[in-house]
Amino acid sequence: MDKNAIIESFERHVSSGKVEFYRSIGFELVIDRREGPWIYDMDGTKFLDCHCNGGVYNLGHTNPEVRQALIDALNEGIDIGNHHLISIYRALLGEKLADLTPSEITRVVYGVSGGEAVDFSIKLARGYTGRHKIIYASGGYHGHTGLALAAGDEKYRKPFEPLAPGFIEVPFGDLEALKEVIDRETAAVLFETIPATLGMPLPPEDFYKGVRDLCDEYGSLLILDEIQTGLGRTGKIWCFEHYNVVPDIFVVGKGLSGGLYPITATLYREELDSFMRRHPFIHVSTFGGSELGCIVAMKVLDIVSRPSFLKHVNKMALELRNILNGIMDKYGDILVEVRQKGLFIGLKMSDEGFGPLLSLGAYRNGILAVYANNDTSVLQLLPPLTIGDQEINYIKRHLAEAYRWASENREYLPLVKSILRT
Repeated sequence: MDKNAIIESFERHVSSGKVEFYRSIGFELVIDRREGPWIYDMDGTKFLDCHCNGGVYNLGHTNPEVRQALIDALNEGIDIGNHHLISIYRALLGEKLADLTPSEITRVVYGVSGGEAVDFSIKLARGYTGRHKIIYASGGYHGHTGLALAAGDEKYRKPFEPLAPGFIEVPFGDLEALKEVIDRETAAVLFETIPATLGMPLPPEDFYKGVRDLCDEYGSLLILDEIQTGLGRTGKIWCFEHYNVVPDIFVVGKGLSGGLYPITATLYREELDSFMRRHPFIHVSTFGGSELGCIVAMKVLDIVSRPSFLKHVNKMALELRNILNGIMDKYGDILVEVRQKGLFIGLKMSDEGFGPLLSLGAYRNGILAVYANNDTSVLQLLPPLTIGDQEINYIKRHLAEAYRWASENREYLPLVKSILRT
């Protein structure tokens, strides 16, 4: 196949806007072969995937164990199943999820996308509490579906207003601001445990304890979005474990799919099931919790729950932190802060144009990494959790070259920022 022909076909039939944007910045990657931590352009150029589609490829591309689990399921004649009926594989995945979550979390509803999972979490909070108000973080991102969109940044929701009422935003990490707006009408407080699209700002260490206390005081539910931070990404299976809190509801996605079959899960406390017991068919999803997806997800959970797995993630995180500290020592006028939990990393730069410029610099040096859309001064670095010493050394060499290139081309910052504004 011809690469230019594919780009032209994509432009004609899928998204002319994306092609126009990528051409304008000289970024015309068309993914072809993929293997482990690597992806290949149609022209044969290889890239270390440090984007991972927001954590979809936590276990690398086409992970052999996950792929084999899917192949075996297909060979056994298993298909999507029927969401109306009792299911072996939905039950088994539910058991496994409950085993890997705090004891208070016992229930699950499946979906296909993260937005769908967040939508259900809000529906459950409103249905259970009988309240309407949802508090969320400014600059957050929870997906592009109805209720999730209402809890996202203005740039995503503005074209589609009016949206569902009752959503109130507060700055992330600001407990005093939360105290000003939470009340007896608040159904839930909804945060990404660490907001990825906002540039991975780490909350104060006592922030979530304060949020938990406020929710308990007002009878509101705490919902945490772990779609990007869950499943070992931060060095623990669930990111909220770092902050010693248990949410009432949390959502999981992306990496649960193993990169091979879409599936998400909304997990919640036992007492909240009183609402779903009364209304067992009030939320259904034809493809949510596909039986093939459940089998894939169980294999993913098998892998990430191995003690050796999290040990490896934390070892690689430490090695990468040392590399990033070295880059900051050399390019401290550009890289001003490393925000890191495990292999969930945001590189905070001195100018909002440096995120996109570093994305291009990384691309030119064989690394796929993108800037945070709600804080473009941050470059997101999300390598597969399965990387080893070879990939760490590759990042050390090629990311340093990306910073050198950005430093030498900083005169393009005004142009980069003008493109962002359009």
